[in-house]
Amino acid sequence: MKVTVLLLASILTLSASAAELSVSAYPSIQAALDANPNRMLFVPAGDYPITDKIRIRGERSGLFGPGRIIQQNTEQPIIVIEEAKEAEIRDLTLTRPEGKMETRQEGIVAIKCRDLVIENVRVIDNRSPAGSITVRESKDCRISRCLVRNYMRVSIDDRTQSKDWGYAFNCTDGTGISVSYSPGCLIEGNRVIEDNFVPTPEIKAKHKLGDFVKKNDVKGGVMSQQAWDANYTDAWQQGSGIVVNAPTVTDLTRVIGNHIENAAQGIDLHCDHLIVSNNIVTNAFIGMKAMHGSRNVLITGNQFTRNSLWAIGLMPGAGANAENFDGGSIISNNIISDFGHGDAHWIWGDERSPFKFDTGQQPDDPPLTDVIVTGNIVHSIGKPRYKYAVIIAGGPNTPRGMHFSNNLLHPGTQGVANTELKP
Repeated sequence: MKVTVLLLASILTLSASAAELSVSAYPSIQAALDANPNRMLFVPAGDYPITDKIRIRGERSGLFGPGRIIQQNTEQPIIVIEEAKEAEIRDLTLTRPEGKMETRQEGIVAIKCRDLVIENVRVIDNRSPAGSITVRESKDCRISRCLVRNYMRVSIDDRTQSKDWGYAFNCTDGTGISVSYSPGCLIEGNRVIEDNFVPTPEIKAKHKLGDFVKKNDVKGGVMSQQAWDANYTDAWQQGSGIVVNAPTVTDLTRVIGNHIENAAQGIDLHCDHLIVSNNIVTNAFIGMKAMHGSRNVLITGNQFTRNSLWAIGLMPGAGANAENFDGGSIISNNIISDFGHGDAHWIWGDERSPFKFDTGQQPDDPPLTDVIVTGNIVHSIGKPRYKYAVIIAGGPNTPRGMHFSNNLLHPGTQGVANTELKP
C-alpha cells in the first residue's frame, strides 16, 4: 500500500510538473520556448498551426507530447534546432495542410548539435527534396522509432553547374532521413514510407519525368552519349529513404532496424566505418549503395525485396580519390528476394543485377578494393528477372580483392556472375 501511494504521488508530481511546463500556458510554442530556456516543454494533444519555424537552442531543451504541429508556410521548415546540446524532440506529429504539402524545406532540421535525440516523431506530408528529418554538422545524435510518410514531390534536378552532368530534368525527389557531416550517429527503428509517388507509366507521362528541361552546350564528363542525345534519363526517381553523406567527416554511424518502403534509393551511403544491419528495404529501385569513398562498411542481416536496378551496390564515385577510397568492407548474411518484381521493373528491365560492384564514375576513381561477400542469399521464384546474380564491372579500374564464400545465389538468365567469383 505504501509503495502504491508513493508511486501515485510520484505520478501526480510528474503530471503537475508537465502542466507547469506546458506550451498551452503561452500564446505560442515559440513563446513558451523563449520563456523557458534549457527546459523540456510538454505539447498537449491538439493542433498547433504555425507560419514561422519553431527554433530550439540551448542545453537540454526541447518539446515532447501528443500534439500536432501544422506548418502552413511552404517557405519555412517546421522545427529548427541549432547549436543545441542534449536537446530532445519526442512523440510529436509534424505536418503540413492540404494544398501546402509541397515545399523545399525540411520537417526537422538540426545544425551543429551534440547528443540530440529525435524519438517517436511523425513527419507526415512534408513533401520536399530536403530531408523530412535532417541532421547536419552534428555529433553523436540519435534518430529512433520515427515515422516519415509521404515525403516526395515532383521537382527539377538541375545539374547544369556540374561538369560531370550538364543538364536538368524532371523528376520525383525527396528524402526521408538525411544525416551529413555528422559523426557517431544512430539511425534505428524508423519507418520511411512513400504512398503517393510510386513509379507508374501514368505518373511518368503526367509529369514528363526524365525529360530534360535544360542542357549545356557541352556534354557532362560522366554522362552517356545515348542519354545526352535522347534528352532523357531513366533515373528520374531521385532521393532516398535514408541518406548518410560526407565521407571522411561522417564516421562511426549505425543504420539499424529501419523499414523503408517505396523509396527511390532505399539507403544511400557516402561515409566511413558504418554498420548497416537488420533493415528491410522493399520496392526501391536501388536497395542500397555505398560509394564516393565509403570505407569499412559492414552490411549484414538485411532484407532487400522487390528491388529493380540493384539491391546492394558498392562502387567508387566522383567523390573518391587516393585518400578517400572505397573498400575494406563486408557484405554478409543478407537476403535478396523477388528481385525485379518491384514497381520500377518496367523502367529498368531484366538486364540488371541484385549485386553490383562497379568501376566508378570517373577514370581516375581508385578501384573498389578488399570486399568480403559471404553467407548471402539471392532467392528467385520462377524465371529470374535479372541477367546475373552478381555483376563485377571490368576495365582498368575493375574492383580488386573481391572474396566470395558460402553464398546461395540463384542464377540469372545468363548465370550466377559475369566473371569468376573467387573465394
